[in-house]
Amino acid sequence: MRTKHIGLFLLLLAGASCQKEKTFTDTFKTAVVEKGNIVNTVTSTGTVEPVNSVDVGTQVSGIIDKIYVDYNSEVKAGQVIAELDKTTLEADLRSAQANLASSKAELTYQKANYDRIKSLYERQVISDVEMEQAQYQYDKAKAAYDKVQADMSRVKKNLDYATIYSPISGVVLYKAVEEGQTVASSFNTPTLFTIAQDLRKMRVIANIDEADIGMVKEGQLVTFTVDAYPNDIFNGKVSQVRLQATTTSNVVTYEVVIDAPNEDLKLKPGLTANITIITEAANDVLMVPVKALSFKPTLPEKPDMPQPPVAQEQPNSIASKRPALQANEKIIFIKDAQGMHPQKVEIGMTNGIYTEIKDGLALGDTIVTDQIAEIDLPAPAGKMGGSPFMPQPPGRNRKR
Repeated sequence: MRTKHIGLFLLLLAGASCQKEKTFTDTFKTAVVEKGNIVNTVTSTGTVEPVNSVDVGTQVSGIIDKIYVDYNSEVKAGQVIAELDKTTLEADLRSAQANLASSKAELTYQKANYDRIKSLYERQVISDVEMEQAQYQYDKAKAAYDKVQADMSRVKKNLDYATIYSPISGVVLYKAVEEGQTVASSFNTPTLFTIAQDLRKMRVIANIDEADIGMVKEGQLVTFTVDAYPNDIFNGKVSQVRLQATTTSNVVTYEVVIDAPNEDLKLKPGLTANITIITEAANDVLMVPVKALSFKPTLPEKPDMPQPPVAQEQPNSIASKRPALQANEKIIFIKDAQGMHPQKVEIGMTNGIYTEIKDGLALGDTIVTDQIAEIDLPAPAGKMGGSPFMPQPPGRNRKR
């Protein structure tokens, strides 16, 4: 029985001597400096429109007599596209012509009478009253003739307005009337047709939120898609940032005009475009994760724990010895075979995930992005770990 207790005691001693000493270790998350593209964008939606479109109306009232174009008709500038019934207007012209002839005859008579009275007045044959009367009649006839001439010009112009011409060369997008329909011109000119000048040149009117409008400038490149062609990506350029703000449901937006070439005529007026404005881009540059710029190594809480190797300096002393940094400079920690050491770098643009490195690092360098501390405390001297139900060495609980 005693032999059994001695064997168990030796076995436990061997187990205690074989237990490995536990120490403090640091595990660092690292990344490799690589090359790539960093792009900042602003996204929104807009509407595809022709660059130039004209609403064609009429300045006279009447019945539409003839229509010579339809939807999608191609027209030339000066081409006749519709005519109103001219019966009433032609009658007005004949009446104006008759009034003009009458006024001209009256003016001729009053002019002759005035000349005769004036000759007699110069020879002091007639009184001042008769001279004044002749002058008055002549001036009145002249004013009446001028008025009838103006009326005649207006009637002729209205007759010309009855023939509707295309003001530009383009395509008919909209037709609002049919033959036989009556149009009434009052304070607002009724729209009969809408003509787009050139559908090979389109534009997108996008509404940009006030939080993003500061990043949008003329000349920036734009890509966009439309639901009609989901697999096609169209290109454009910002041509105008309009200063007029629009407030809808307390949301302030600004209109941005984007020129969009449309040589293949895929883009159609009214399509909704999902746009991406490239506000800033850096291509084929060195870049690191953003987390690397804010990483700072930390000391273990236990003063008796071993320190991680940081280029033979304590991290706190490294932080205290950091040089003054400019606005475009940061400290990044590089990890190599000798340990970890800080490096001042010059940064460029960032997209929130990666940051451009202009100077201070090389392609392939290993940088530290995060630190995970794992602390294992060694067992106190004279104490054994394990379950309380394990056998104890002989004499452990013996009373002295």
